[in-house]
Amino acid sequence: MHIGIIGAGVVGVTTAHALASRGHRVTVIERLDAAGLETSRGNAGQRSYGYVYPWASPAMIKKALPWLIKPRGPLKMRIPPTPWTLRFLAATWRFANAPGVFEANKRAMLRLGAYSRQCFLELEEHRGLAFDGSHGGLIDLASDPATAESLKATMGLLEEMAIDHQWLTPEALAEVEPGLGGDAPLVGALRLPGDGTGDCQRFTQALADECRRLDVTFRYATEVGEIVRARGVVQALRLSPTGVDAADGGEDLSVDALVIAAGCASPGLAEAVGVRLPIYPVKGYSLTAPLLDPARAPRSTVIDDRYKVVATRLGNRLRATGFVELAEFDRRIPESRLATIREAVASRFLGAADLERAESWTGFRPMTPDGPPVIGRARLDNLYFNTGHGTFGWTLSAGSAQLIAQLVDDDSLALDVAAFHPRRFGQ
Repeated sequence: MHIGIIGAGVVGVTTAHALASRGHRVTVIERLDAAGLETSRGNAGQRSYGYVYPWASPAMIKKALPWLIKPRGPLKMRIPPTPWTLRFLAATWRFANAPGVFEANKRAMLRLGAYSRQCFLELEEHRGLAFDGSHGGLIDLASDPATAESLKATMGLLEEMAIDHQWLTPEALAEVEPGLGGDAPLVGALRLPGDGTGDCQRFTQALADECRRLDVTFRYATEVGEIVRARGVVQALRLSPTGVDAADGGEDLSVDALVIAAGCASPGLAEAVGVRLPIYPVKGYSLTAPLLDPARAPRSTVIDDRYKVVATRLGNRLRATGFVELAEFDRRIPESRLATIREAVASRFLGAADLERAESWTGFRPMTPDGPPVIGRARLDNLYFNTGHGTFGWTLSAGSAQLIAQLVDDDSLALDVAAFHPRRFGQ
């Protein structure tokens, strides 16, 4: 079959590779000039297979207001909030308070995380991609006893789902992360030794090169003006150069199936075919800095519980990421956000990286109001969605791609995808 994919971020490119590896002819349409230039560009670098969880968390709801009013709190919102933001928050509140939904969604996401880890390991073994990747684990720090108890409370589910984990005392933590220092308090940490890291953009672009060797066609600087349908199926995509109205003379690309993997642009494409996807662009920030002293830098991924800032080693660089901001598509980067990220890193890894020479970034994670991504087929028989992964697109991309390939080929699915169904929000 000839399969069109809209979006050349990490999710779209892994999907292209999964489908091309099964013998399908694939064309990827991307409005930007290359793969991995949007949300895949500057994310946290963590592949946190055992650390995935739904956005609509009862615990997060309780912490939301204190985080909003705290000057360096991890949650920010533009004031006054827009109607779109308020609708998204209202839906999040409903899902967070619906009995049993958070627990069921968390288990579904952890199962997908474990499957994605397996898919990544197979991919790396057979493709030899260079992207500063490793599987050295993830550490979530506890700076006080209450945080420690909260982290320990999650260990029962990790044990139930056979996800490798450890509780580390400060002394044991010093052996795993000898660069950890600074003046911040520390009472212990939860470690997930099977989790991974890597530069998502480098991975995406390296895998795009592999896709081309499998005869995948990439149409960059190209937009989809219309999804042409007839008799309940997608028949073609009307394409035009980015910035040019398709009505002024577009090109029709015939397809046998379509996968929408367009991140925050997915809702508009879905609406055009009668599918409602309430995906919101949750804004985040990152700094990527050259290392000054590798011995003082994290070996893998370390999460500071006070700032919710993630510090990840990427070869000879340090990537630090923070904030969940609800401001729609505002691309401004306030200095105060970067100052908080620098402060968080210095409190744990003082002198590790040259943060004054860091490259700053902001981007938008495509978040669903309940939290799980959107994976599956909806309304039209040959239309598939692989989008809405929120903060876990890099983590879940390899597993999500394989599930789409299994759905397209009508194979047995590696896991139950009910929690990810595109029509769970109603039509």
